[in-house]
Amino acid sequence: MIRLQILTGLLICLPLAACLRCYTCVFPAISPMDCLKFPLECPAGQRCLSSEATGRRGVIQMTIYEKSCAVPAQCGLSGQKYTSGVYFNYTNDCCDTDLCNGAARAGRGAAALCLLPVFSLLMA
Repeated sequence: MIRLQILTGLLICLPLAACLRCYTCVFPAISPMDCLKFPLECPAGQRCLSSEATGRRGVIQMTIYEKSCAVPAQCGLSGQKYTSGVYFNYTNDCCDTDLCNGAARAGRGAAALCLLPVFSLLMA
């Protein structure tokens, strides 16, 4: 009887262990820092997505960011999105560990993003 209870407990907890927590922000966010405020537990089988899109309106180049949970088919995709009267070229990158989509690409504020959890703890 005890073995059955333990097995039942493990089966109930198993799906919870398979779910990732990912950072999320709604497209279009103009700073990757906007995306670190809202971690979300993803449905089972999904990965963490980080997407960066660049577009141009006249002489002004803009970069916008999206972070979310994603089905594996969205990973590695590139294409165009249209928002605010501008076509943006985007690239989707995915990862498989908790909150892994918070890192900035090399040369784009990665040190500041790494320090963000430290500042959060200090401010709490």
